[in-house]
Parts: sequence; C-alpha cells; structure tokens
Amino acid sequence: MQIQVNTDHHVKGGDLLTKHVENLINSSLHSFKDQVTRVAVYLADENSHKGGEDDLRCTMEARIRGLKPIAVTHHADNINSAIDGAADRITRAVRKTVEKRREA
Repeated sequence: MQIQVNTDHHVKGGDLLTKHVENLINSSLHSFKDQVTRVAVYLADENSHKGGEDDLRCTMEARIRGLKPIAVTHHADNINSAIDGAADRITRAVRKTVEKRREA
C-alpha cells in the first residue's frame, strides 16, 4: 500500500509528520492491505494565519483495487486530531466497502 502525504503552505510537514501518518494508516488499514493500493492524505489550514476553531482539515482518499476511490474529511483544532479523525473515518469507510463487496 502506497501512502502519499501532501500539505498546503500553512501546515508544516516534514519527516516526523509523514512518518506519523504512514504509521497510523498502516496500522489502521492493516486488515485491508491486500485490497487498498494507495492512500492520499491532504493536510490544510483553511483559515491560515487567522486561526479559529476546527480550521485544520485532513482529507484521506483510499483507492481499493477495482473500485472508485473513497474520500473522507475531518476538521479539528489541531493537526493530530484532524489526522486521527480522518483515519478513523477512512477505516470505517474501507471496512464497509470491502464487506459490501464480499456480500455481493
């Protein structure tokens, strides 16, 4: 499973953030590693220098072999909470999609 981490100009990325996201995605989607080919993660600060509540956004897009991509978004007041929330949502979405596929 390939994991891509992208940030806008207002979110400080780097190796530590990328490693954190990769470890979280790998552990969250471990059960589906054979079906998920790629996860793209987009981190953004919607209000940039203005601040505000829940202005940090994490969008995750998972590509499951043979299906359309699944995307989720989570807003929070800090980047780690945004990442954790999006990881929970993408895990539930992938699980639901894979289970539907098995039932069909």
